[in-house]
Amino acid sequence: MAEPREDNYMNRFDRAGLRRFRAREGVIAIAVAAIILILTAGPSIRKAGEEMNPGIGRDIVLGVGRPSTWVARKLPFVGISTAATSWLNPEPNLSGPGGFANPKTLAASGAVPPVTPAAFEPATLGEAEPARVPLHTLLVTGDSMSEPLDNDLAEVLIPKGVHVIQEPHIGTGISTTFVVNWGTLSAHQVKSDHPEAIVVFIGANDGFPMTGPEGKEVACCSSSWAAIYADRVRQIMNTYRQDGVAHVYWLTLPAPRDPERRKIARVVNAAITVAAQPWVSQVQIIDTVPIFTPGFEYRDSMTVKGKPTLVRQADGIHLNEAGSSLLAGTVLQAIGRNYTY
Repeated sequence: MAEPREDNYMNRFDRAGLRRFRAREGVIAIAVAAIILILTAGPSIRKAGEEMNPGIGRDIVLGVGRPSTWVARKLPFVGISTAATSWLNPEPNLSGPGGFANPKTLAASGAVPPVTPAAFEPATLGEAEPARVPLHTLLVTGDSMSEPLDNDLAEVLIPKGVHVIQEPHIGTGISTTFVVNWGTLSAHQVKSDHPEAIVVFIGANDGFPMTGPEGKEVACCSSSWAAIYADRVRQIMNTYRQDGVAHVYWLTLPAPRDPERRKIARVVNAAITVAAQPWVSQVQIIDTVPIFTPGFEYRDSMTVKGKPTLVRQADGIHLNEAGSSLLAGTVLQAIGRNYTY
């Protein structure tokens, strides 16, 4: 008869003379390794336990880790082992400057401006819109672009008890302070009138050289010029929003007929959009381009209520009464999302 097959795998090692240690010696080896681990990495055991999900396993690891941490900190082996094996770390040394800091600290140092809740529209976060409040005072201002829009808004809102301040400053611009400084003017308007909502339509006269941060004059219309312009617009927006208690509705420029003016208007619009980013929940950009000049291509007329309608004045820059009336409806819709009237 054939000899029964031996299924004891350990006996195979015995027959081959490969077995060198007994079970007791294995237990001793494990105990020695555990002692070394406790002495050189005791805090790691506790840390591993704290990162585990609640349960009996976590309790056992913490039961070993807490006394192990205490023992390891009383002896110098943790520091020695860390220094001896630090070269094995595949990660770069990240102990230098950088890292996350308190936004207030960064703002105070002038390094990185903090992001505030005002930079988010509630709808983008899935939150409900704030409750609308009654509108008492509206300021409509800007250059000649704000006419006759100011009249159109006044005709609707004044009969409803809203105080509408119509304050166009013809021939002015943000890139020039020759006629008026809009940084100073906006502060004066807020101080004098305390408007709860402000509609701004300006930029037809812009394109003048401006002084950059380094004291050099920068000509239109490079990215450097756009950055200076956006910084000025942002200062005005911040003044008008009055620490978040007011809403600003800033209109972009529809494409003008003249190609050179169109280049300036494109840069002005881009700067306006960038300027509003810190406060998009308080400063709304009303883009006139899709309404009047889709693709930023100039057109004199468009279809309004099913009929071809002339919407621009003869100068190829301003809106006529029909165009302004159409725009007023869009502005009123925007105001109506924040205020009742």
